[in-house]
Amino acid sequence: QVQLVESGGGLVQAGGSLKLSCVTTGFPFNTYGMGWFRQVPGKERQFVGHITFNGGSTYYIKSVRGRFTISRDNAKNTVYLEMNNLTPEGTAVYYCAAARSQAIVAGPWADYDYWGQGTQVTVSS
Repeated sequence: QVQLVESGGGLVQAGGSLKLSCVTTGFPFNTYGMGWFRQVPGKERQFVGHITFNGGSTYYIKSVRGRFTISRDNAKNTVYLEMNNLTPEGTAVYYCAAARSQAIVAGPWADYDYWGQGTQVTVSS
């Protein structure tokens, strides 16, 4: 059974940091690219960043580049999203997702095969 379980969300002040984790089971994690998305109510799920299957490359949207870092530990079947210097615009539910195709490196969300349930991140001003 495929499972992706995010954790690490919470409430943080603007300028603060959080590190999200996504633990996966049920599929060959080391052959899947992993993405992070976020969503606020009433808006479409937004691509945040992606890491290739072997961790060799990462991709980010412009607004988080330099502040967010995606990493993975293939021995632990886990992907991480470290978020620094958070702003209130970062308030959202954050999701991790797995993509079988190595051609997928930057969304869209519909191209990802498996999803977690999401974790809430709230950034207060």
